[in-house]
Amino acid sequence: MNDDLLRELSVVRQQIDTLDGQLLELLNQRARYAQQVGEIKARHGEAGFIYRPEREAQVLQRIQGSNRGPLSNESVTWFFREVMSACLSLEQPLGIAFLGPLGTFSEGAATKHFGHAARLMPQISIDDVFREVEACHADYAVVPIENSTEGAIGRTLDLLLTTPLKICGEVLLRIHQHLLSNELALGAVKKVYSHAQSLAQCHEWLNRSLPLAQRIPVGSNAQAAQLAAAEAGAAAIAGQAAAERYHLPELASNIEDEPNNTTRFVVLGRHDAGPSGRDKTSLVMSAHNQTGALGKLLAPLSDAGVSMTRLESRPARHTLWEYVFFVDIDGHSDDAPVRTALVELARRAPYLKLLGSYPMAAY
Repeated sequence: MNDDLLRELSVVRQQIDTLDGQLLELLNQRARYAQQVGEIKARHGEAGFIYRPEREAQVLQRIQGSNRGPLSNESVTWFFREVMSACLSLEQPLGIAFLGPLGTFSEGAATKHFGHAARLMPQISIDDVFREVEACHADYAVVPIENSTEGAIGRTLDLLLTTPLKICGEVLLRIHQHLLSNELALGAVKKVYSHAQSLAQCHEWLNRSLPLAQRIPVGSNAQAAQLAAAEAGAAAIAGQAAAERYHLPELASNIEDEPNNTTRFVVLGRHDAGPSGRDKTSLVMSAHNQTGALGKLLAPLSDAGVSMTRLESRPARHTLWEYVFFVDIDGHSDDAPVRTALVELARRAPYLKLLGSYPMAAY
């Protein structure tokens, strides 16, 4: 390098070093204020729940609205989530239950929402994820509820019918599927392990590229990676985290059939989330078994000017050929239009359960 270039770089690097020092001091100052919040709550007997989803959502909304670049909103959202995660951990690391083992997309969703300072608690089934929070062994649960290509996760919906837990957040996770194997060529792969949802998401790619390979559904993609790592002629469909954790090379990358494949996860806790200004409400209800009953049941939403963003039917399980309907609407249950609609829905529906009002996913 010539002298002029070195001098110019030195000036800029000194400025960066100065800013890094200022950032460090500001981060520690923010942490001290976060500690003060915890102390104030403790003095007033409000120390039960240190995590407030609506407060975090409001912070992220404000940051995104103030962001002038060049960093993207997605990047600054990630950074501030990690800052808030680290500050919360000074009071008490949050215990987060999710479908394990480590290396699943559920782990990725849990980390995306709660940051790397959270205490991750992988479970062997979605049922166990619910139970860990219901039994107060974990603070929150992160469970998949629907995929953009394969639809609803039935077991999650069934458990939401009976759990006392409330939905207090949501996470959207872009899903990239990879074929992981110790084999060096596709022709050597005789069986493919993966979760049933992932096998379905890569159905057409498998038909084209591995038409003769046996497809074996297992409990999770991380489990699939564990099995493939230990078996000759085997491969797993899983994400990047599983590839890194189980030291499996990517034999083929981004093999999902739909390029915008995304899974929506919900965060479950033992408390409600307050209004954040950009919220969603989820509920489940039944309708009378008669002509036009569902249309009449949903009319209070349109009458109150409330937008319905999702409607999913599910067998009621307790009665043959009876169904319940899972509904997502815009707004918080404390908002006047939503509150009005819910009062009328409760009057009309044979069964109505509010699953929770919570901030919409930031990114």
